[in-house]
Amino acid sequence: MTEPIRPGDKVVIVKRRNLREELQVALNVLLIVFVGTGLKIMMSNQGQSGPLTGSGIENLKYFTVLSNILCGIVAVCWVAFYVFNKQLPAVWKLVSASAVVLTMLIIAAFLAPLYPDLNLYEGGNLYFHRIVPLIALAEFFIVKTDKKIPLKYTFLAASLSLLYGMGYLVNNLVNGIGQWPDTNDWYGFLNWGYPVGMGIFAGVVLMHWGIALLLRFINDKIYRQRRQYESKTPGQVNGIG
Repeated sequence: MTEPIRPGDKVVIVKRRNLREELQVALNVLLIVFVGTGLKIMMSNQGQSGPLTGSGIENLKYFTVLSNILCGIVAVCWVAFYVFNKQLPAVWKLVSASAVVLTMLIIAAFLAPLYPDLNLYEGGNLYFHRIVPLIALAEFFIVKTDKKIPLKYTFLAASLSLLYGMGYLVNNLVNGIGQWPDTNDWYGFLNWGYPVGMGIFAGVVLMHWGIALLLRFINDKIYRQRRQYESKTPGQVNGIG
């Protein structure tokens, strides 16, 4: 039987381990490491440009590279907030996760079939097309939110692909499509003309928005289940966050 606490007794308060936070820390560190590794491989690829690959800094023209860099930056910010016992707004995880998941799906469903002779999962592309998106997706599922992520943030997420697509089309209109290997249509979306290319980009933006909506929906379901569990087992949930 536990003895009652008496005046003068020393009391040691032991903070329960938060497994969710520990897992999230590990996943964010992995994101930082893998994004850095993939970027290093991409930047060291000097003089070896080809379809869907650039030489050195030229790789920064690809949405895949830009979205993975964003994912890495958000991971760094999350770790910094965590160190100072603060919480990074979940909207940034929604924006970064939806962007890299979009690239993963576009590669698997469109670009890989379009370029069957290319291995789009080697070198830095292995990290950017598969490893980072899967980790970002898994990490988003355990992001802690105090309330449902507002719908307006899904539009913010999709705006990244919209802005990129607009810049892509304007660049081709102003500077011309050109001929390989100096083409400005590095994704080949304009092979069938501008109307089809614009339709493809519209579909990509809608797909991006749909991914953001789905991630928001799943996050809300997990949030509701967590709150229901906490209300049924008060004082016993610190171990899982």
